[in-house]
Amino acid sequence: MNDKIKANCQLFIENRDRIKGEFPWESAYMYPLCAALYTAKGRRANEEVLREAMDLLKARAGLFSNFRSTVKLAIAAMLDLSGNPEKTLNDGLKVYDKLKESFFSSAFLPIAAMTIAQMAEPYQYEEIVLRTRRIYERMKSNHFFLTSSEDSGFAAMLALSEKTDDALVEDMESCFAILSSMSMSSNAVQSLSHVLSISEAAADDKCRRTAALFDALKKAGYKYGKGYELPTLGVLALSEGDVEDIAGTMGEIDDFLSEQKGFGIFGIGAKQRLMYAGILAQSEYLDKDVMSAAAVSSTVSIIVAQQAAMCAAVAASAAAASASSSS
Repeated sequence: MNDKIKANCQLFIENRDRIKGEFPWESAYMYPLCAALYTAKGRRANEEVLREAMDLLKARAGLFSNFRSTVKLAIAAMLDLSGNPEKTLNDGLKVYDKLKESFFSSAFLPIAAMTIAQMAEPYQYEEIVLRTRRIYERMKSNHFFLTSSEDSGFAAMLALSEKTDDALVEDMESCFAILSSMSMSSNAVQSLSHVLSISEAAADDKCRRTAALFDALKKAGYKYGKGYELPTLGVLALSEGDVEDIAGTMGEIDDFLSEQKGFGIFGIGAKQRLMYAGILAQSEYLDKDVMSAAAVSSTVSIIVAQQAAMCAAVAASAAAASASSSS
């Protein structure tokens, strides 16, 4: 493990511990997610400032708002990292109100709102929200039983793309058809196809790279999740890094994390841990100036990966809560 990656991993663990210490009663899946948000910015979490962001969120969002659901800690982190928490929250709530006119409320809708607020100007909100709904409806038309509330976040991400609706949908469907031959959850394959469609690369090429990265990890003894963790793997596959090299780096990071408290047998689980290993590996492969025109900019890639990780954390948290209540 090189010094840069090691420092990133250490910062990630420090951030996780700082955030957990300040907010000990949140979902265990939110701590590494928030730590990853800060680490991607090269920032050390300041508990006092994060608490102020959380208090602002509680003051501005209603008690029953999904901004205060499972994802609230991650949103507070995003507010802090924005540099202007009040404006960022105002923008996010404006987008959220517009989205609620077209979507059923869910824990995933604030993720869509914050994605749009991060990447668009206020005068674009109306148009992007309308496009988000159009893309979502086409997802639903093609995969009625697979498309659900979590796909609203991916639809928002795609609505920010410069590609046309037709080009996005055609690319998604091509990727879905190719990836469906792999023994994975159809729902996860659909989400992965959403992520891959942001790239201009040919569907065959980017699907082949994703499958190759998955297989390289498996060959090295690391089993990447075939469920909600899968979309984050697509972001690394869109980079220009060598697949075997990426897998090796992820393995080194996973080995490091497995020795840390909260990432072992009684922690968040090996699948989520390897997902975060992939997110931490991004700093090595997405900051390159040599990315081709078919690849996606490092800024967009990081935001897409963060959104996918947020969806994965919310889904995992919901699944854990459901299992606990039924036991």
